[in-house]
Amino acid sequence: MAVSTSNERAAKPAGRRRKHTDNVPGYVFIAVALVVYALFTAYPVIKAFIISFQDYKPLGSTYIGFENYAATFESSLFWKSIRNTIMYTLLTVPFNLFLSFIIAIMILPLRKKVQNVFKGIYYLPTVASGVALSVVWLWIYDPLPAGIFNRLISFFGISNQNWLGASSTAMLALVMMSWLSSHGSAIIIFLAALIGIDNSYYEAADLDGATFLQKLRHIVVPFVKPTILFLLVTAVIGSFQVFQNAYLMTGGGPNHSTTMVGLLIFDNAFKYFEFGRAAAQSLVLAAVIALVSLIQFKFLGKEIEY
Repeated sequence: MAVSTSNERAAKPAGRRRKHTDNVPGYVFIAVALVVYALFTAYPVIKAFIISFQDYKPLGSTYIGFENYAATFESSLFWKSIRNTIMYTLLTVPFNLFLSFIIAIMILPLRKKVQNVFKGIYYLPTVASGVALSVVWLWIYDPLPAGIFNRLISFFGISNQNWLGASSTAMLALVMMSWLSSHGSAIIIFLAALIGIDNSYYEAADLDGATFLQKLRHIVVPFVKPTILFLLVTAVIGSFQVFQNAYLMTGGGPNHSTTMVGLLIFDNAFKYFEFGRAAAQSLVLAAVIALVSLIQFKFLGKEIEY
């Protein structure tokens, strides 16, 4: 009995060593991803949290407590940027998702080769450089009568507009840019979800005499609900972080009518060198995005099976 017990004790550490050895390849494979995450995500977040409590200077910083947060919440420009960001999100995200869904449904019945052609056409703008797209849209919004949009509205008797130079039209111009150029990824994902629906459901619906709208309501929408939620959450997150369009197209003007939170953070950090305030604002934005995402999952994630 004593010999067998000692053998069992010796076997247990050997088995544990083998298990740890078996795990080594897995850790090696994820090591690169962990290092990248630590360097470019975890460390910047921790550093931003520390800087948000400082009057940060590259050669020496001073701890100032919650002053950056207080200055942020007392800033009228910060609240205006929040309103602009919410307005931009409300005007772009629902319409873009709806339009992407409709386009995906229209592409679905086509032959596979034709589907691939349309997928490429719609996805191509997402591959192109954002700077290049902005240059094209600056040309489209040219305030001169020769500008494409001004030529179009002239056929309806509407006078020449300074699309990006007027407070009344600058935000609308950015929204229309999003409406007409932000659908590629969503269309591809919607198509993947639609193709995954078994044809037997449609066949059963045909036997019952269901119309197209009834199939859409009772078959398609329930099956693509998880996809809709995923695209909605990611689209809202991306919209709250929008920076490039406003920076390249309007610079936040005129009269801060297109200043988004992301652009305000950038200006505070790299234009006014208020790094501590920019860090505080970025963490507030992260908290807002997390709260909005939780609300979406709470109220829109019910009865969804993943």
